[in-house]
Amino acid sequence: MPMPYSKTVSILQITDLHILPEPGEKMLGIDTEYYFKAVLEQAFAAGNTFDLILVSGDLAQDPCTASYTRILKTLEQYPVNSVCLPGNHDDYPLMLSLFNSQKVSCYKQTLFEDWQLICLNSQIPGRPGGNIDNEELLFLQKCLAEQPDYFALIAVHHHVLPTQSQWMDTMLIENQHEVLKILLNYPQVKAVTSGHIHQVMDRDYQSLRVLGSPATCFQFKPLCRDFTLDLEMPGYRIINLLPDGSIETSVYRLPGLLQELSLDSFGY
Repeated sequence: MPMPYSKTVSILQITDLHILPEPGEKMLGIDTEYYFKAVLEQAFAAGNTFDLILVSGDLAQDPCTASYTRILKTLEQYPVNSVCLPGNHDDYPLMLSLFNSQKVSCYKQTLFEDWQLICLNSQIPGRPGGNIDNEELLFLQKCLAEQPDYFALIAVHHHVLPTQSQWMDTMLIENQHEVLKILLNYPQVKAVTSGHIHQVMDRDYQSLRVLGSPATCFQFKPLCRDFTLDLEMPGYRIINLLPDGSIETSVYRLPGLLQELSLDSFGY
């Protein structure tokens, strides 16, 4: 999908919405849909503009037409296209059937003037962990081989590097080493960004920058052996792709603390 020229490409990454079937429903004590909308409102406040919204998985908690339709209507209110990829909680075929317009889609490859965004499906249906299957790996290599003059940002739901939270890292992409080997074989690949971890990651792995983003709902406390929630507020990441192949990125959060969160929960 060719995109209009922009000297610096600005991407708003939101992730892990966990929208519930009915409006006003709460999960772990919070209204996930309320915070999804609040994050978008803050990101676009004061005239901020973006070239794309990247929604990096777990759009729905219990995926159904109702939840995806409300997400679609919310995204369509903004003057920018959105690209959505599936997480372990999502129904990918349902996403493909509903997010099928130019405004909101599941496009796997987006071309800008100097960059390409490649979205990969790491979902293993029925399981919380991730894997990039052979079809996806071939697609990845095809995109990179056919567009050698484009810098590349890779987006995927599950994380490719450990978080050092033992419970979370049981869901690391199973074939992470195979994926990283491919990415490192193409010097135009500059970064990988993911969701799933509900916390911030920003690490260098050889020539790659590896990013993880906060969720638009509840956050996970870093460096924990077991499932642990954090009072940090919902947030988002802005990724600026510069024409010289460099990346500038920052994480922003809603103000305050997530006081209504049920900290005694043992899972989600």
